Amino acid sequence: MIKQYRDLTRDELYEILQFRQEVFVVEQDCPYLDADGEKDKASWHLWLTDEQDRMIAYCRVLPEGVGYAGYVAIGRVISRLDQRKTGAGRRIMEESIAWIQTRWPGVPIKISAQCYLDRFYTSLGFVPTGEEYLEDGIPHQAMVLKNK
Repeated sequence: MIKQYRDLTRDELYEILQFRQEVFVVEQDCPYLDADGEKDKASWHLWLTDEQDRMIAYCRVLPEGVGYAGYVAIGRVISRLDQRKTGAGRRIMEESIAWIQTRWPGVPIKISAQCYLDRFYTSLGFVPTGEEYLEDGIPHQAMVLKNK
């Protein structure tokens, strides 16, 4: 499923925000303001569900200039704990990349990746750019999808 912020139902928005809080705030023990206002409102929200219609993987796509000048960005990439190592995270990333390349052909894609996931993002075609940095106390690095 993919929807712009303005098209989300209240229940979908609630599930997205709850899911993100479960992973980023509770699981990663990182208290920060996840709901970041204008970025969420300008974004497209993508998610996968299971047979019970439970959200199992999610990410948001920020149009060019919203996250980074000159790039479309993918952020807030998550999968449920019980869905990790099932391919759900890879699927949500592959679907978001394909969707971006159809919607904004030729515009490069950039992410701010948690460093421990470097191998995962590299396997999708992303390459690190610049130095590592701390974001909310977690080591991150900027990565850009290389042209194929």
